[in-house]
Amino acid sequence: MKRLALFAACLAALGLGKPAAADDLPGRDFAIVGARVYADPAAAALDDGLVIVRDGRISAVGTSEKLAIPPGMEVISGKGRTLVAGVWNSHVHLMTHDLLHPEAADPLKLEAGLRDMFTRWGFTTVFDLTSTTASAVTLRQMIAKRALLGPQILTVGDPFFPKDGMPIYARPIYEAEHIASPEIRTTSEAVTRLDRQAQAGVNGVKLFTGAILGAEDVMVMPADQIGALVAEAHRHHLPVFAHPTNREGMAAAVENGVDVLAHATPIAGEWDAAQVRKLIDADVALVPTMMLFEVYPAESTPVSTVVQQVRALSAAGGDVLFGTDAGFMDVFDPSSEYRLMAQAMDWRHVLAALTLTPARRFGQSGERGRIEPGLAADMVLLDGDPAADVAAFAKVAMTFRAGEVLYRKD
Repeated sequence: MKRLALFAACLAALGLGKPAAADDLPGRDFAIVGARVYADPAAAALDDGLVIVRDGRISAVGTSEKLAIPPGMEVISGKGRTLVAGVWNSHVHLMTHDLLHPEAADPLKLEAGLRDMFTRWGFTTVFDLTSTTASAVTLRQMIAKRALLGPQILTVGDPFFPKDGMPIYARPIYEAEHIASPEIRTTSEAVTRLDRQAQAGVNGVKLFTGAILGAEDVMVMPADQIGALVAEAHRHHLPVFAHPTNREGMAAAVENGVDVLAHATPIAGEWDAAQVRKLIDADVALVPTMMLFEVYPAESTPVSTVVQQVRALSAAGGDVLFGTDAGFMDVFDPSSEYRLMAQAMDWRHVLAALTLTPARRFGQSGERGRIEPGLAADMVLLDGDPAADVAAFAKVAMTFRAGEVLYRKD
């Protein structure tokens, strides 16, 4: 019942705060000077770096000694700070009242909510893993039309729950917001809905292969339904996320072709080498959402087990993606996730989970994930160096997306 209370809390309106204004933008052309630059997770630090941005794209990367700032170009000082590529949060939920009804909300309030949840923490891209297709696509269109500033939004839109398997914590949200149940009635009907969502512009599909119906009651989605939906999603070139919950839900997901586990599975116990090998052989990535299990602890879900699962998969060369479950949780500060991830992997692996790995996984490695000429100017300026302290990832001074300032620390 803790998750039921949690979802109810997430319906509270977000604080307004100061919205980003047009005069906060440095313009289409600018240079960031003097920062320590990590151009990608494997690159050596570039001290006294100089990054030039033109028309929302990275034009040049070098040092102040070797590159010249074009005359008249605006300069942003990065002295004493660290610059990394724009970071991804690969597990969020656009499930507040305003985000579920963006067309009726005050744009300034929407923008403030997106800032407080995401861009304040450096997230230039978020993957929404449950909302509604209509609301998420509308919100993305509003950002594209510059009706408000926000991150790049990828979405699965409406998820797929098993028949009679709406999770206990989700029911009050769907009822309060008058949202139609996304439970599967028949496999053919679910495949048809997936087609509609693909045509509407979703970027992935979310299956609850293990749906929580009660404290110790988990419904596992039938294998034939998982297989049919995965096949149809892949026909549309869409990745499939699974909410696995337990060992059975994870096995059903992996054995039937899903691409990403949306959570670790601490109640399944530690992952041995054979389990890790199954994930790697199936090319299944993991978004562990480690802080979820710390914020809402239970004896059956020790955080140490989650740390072990992430460590085992990362050490074996598997893909780990960063995600916090923001929007399900009303804890938006990702500091705890960074701290826990640092117990499982080194800071460069954390940086990869934030940048290059999701960009590659979701087909955007030619646009994002690195600081490189020609790529979109999605970047984060940090107060501190994550090589010295992984907590620096949460100490955001400025967030840039396509050259626009989405957040600037006062």
